[in-house]
Parts: sequence; C-alpha cells; structure tokens
Amino acid sequence: MSSATLPADVSVVDVVLPHEVSAVADARRRLATYLKRYRVAGNACEDAKLVLTELLSNAIRYAPPLPAGEVRAAWWIDKAGIHVEVTDGRGDTEPQRISDTHPESVGGRGLAIVDMLTTGWDVRTAAHHRTVHAVIPN
Repeated sequence: MSSATLPADVSVVDVVLPHEVSAVADARRRLATYLKRYRVAGNACEDAKLVLTELLSNAIRYAPPLPAGEVRAAWWIDKAGIHVEVTDGRGDTEPQRISDTHPESVGGRGLAIVDMLTTGWDVRTAAHHRTVHAVIPN
C-alpha cells in the first residue's frame, strides 16, 4: 500500500507485555494482525515484525522492566512508514549503532539489522524509562 493511500482512521496500538521472552511472539502476532488489517505489503510487514523482535528482545535482555514489571510496545502507520516503539525500564547501557561486528561475536547484530530495515531509529530517555523508536518504509 502506498503511503499516499493510507486510511485516515489508522490508530496507534499500545500494548503492555510481560518482561519475558514469550512477549516477543505475542507482540509479533498482534503487529501482524494490525498490518494485515491495513493491507501492508508482505515485505514491509516482515521487516516491521523483525524490527519489533529486535527492539523487544533487546529491551527484555538488557534493560529492567518498567516500574509495574512490564515492557511496552507501540506501533502505527503514517505517511513516513510503519512506526514501532519499545519502552523499557532504562538499563545501564544505551542502544548504539554498531558499524563493525566481529564475525565470531555472539551478539551485536540486532541493531545493525534495525539500521538496514528502517529509514531511521532513535532513543528517547527519561528518568525511569527509555523508548526506542524506528520507522520502517512501507
């Protein structure tokens, strides 16, 4: 679907998820349902699900939960693309762009994947939470 023909009634979805690995599959299913409803093309849908997976997995692995023990995910569509956000309890490390990962390293490729699949991503921090926001072209 062209961004010029996006429906006017597209809404923001904001979900509260447990701060555990099982939340990733649930969030992916919810995002897929949302994107299908708005007839988002297959490649953009797959890219959005992968970006959500990376951001949510990082939040669960590297950051504490929000004060009530959860992590939040949100998504919406506008003319810029598919927006995906994940909010966690703000750990000690900040998400960073990694330009060169060692071939034998176990991790470090997730945000490189996010870099490749998005038109951009950023991090917003507050006293007790952090939100990583990415935009996937549609």
